[in-house]
Amino acid sequence: MFEIGNSLREARERRGIDFAQAEVATKVRGKYLRALEDEQFALLPAQTYVKGFLRTYAEYLGLDGQLYVDEFNSRFVSGEEYEPRVRRSAARRPQRRHRRLETNVVFVALAVIAILTVIVISAWKASGDKSPATQPTTTTRTVVHRPKVKPPLLEVTAKRGQTHLIVHKGSATGNVVFDGTISKGDPARAINGTRLWVQIDTPENLSITIAGHVVRVPGAQPRVGIVTKTGWHSA
Repeated sequence: MFEIGNSLREARERRGIDFAQAEVATKVRGKYLRALEDEQFALLPAQTYVKGFLRTYAEYLGLDGQLYVDEFNSRFVSGEEYEPRVRRSAARRPQRRHRRLETNVVFVALAVIAILTVIVISAWKASGDKSPATQPTTTTRTVVHRPKVKPPLLEVTAKRGQTHLIVHKGSATGNVVFDGTISKGDPARAINGTRLWVQIDTPENLSITIAGHVVRVPGAQPRVGIVTKTGWHSA
């Protein structure tokens, strides 16, 4: 406990400051500064002004303004209005601890959310990279049974040069099936029937197939024969 007014006056006089100078510096009217030094606080407009002026004046003089406010509260403020600095400081500490705790909780929650997000994204990518198991494909082969193509009874192709060929059905008096010249490079001539009468001018120039089998007909002269599925028979 100390004398508010006397300590203010001593500090002012020690610094060689008059009220005019203090008024200019603190923006507080000189009569109010004098009232503070005389502890005539009733001359000031209200307790709120008293505390503000007191803090400003004390700090201007190089003193602890809050200490003077606390001293004023302890001596001149009664009941719940009095709240010493020690108590306020003590009250602020739990608030700061509480805020610090809340901040830590927020950081922990954000960290947990970040970790869960990474886990979910990793799991999603892993599931996306796994392609579904490839099911074995069963190939069904459709077997097409094609009827066997029966080869023609007679098929002739020119190996070289050209050859005149005459073919009758059945016998020499039968209907003429073919009468013409077959040259090398012409497509194969196929003739169907069950019995054919054939005359070949130069058989050595032809490749002759009967019922799918190659048959050799002697050449060097015209040949006449009967063709059946059993082969070539000289007529």
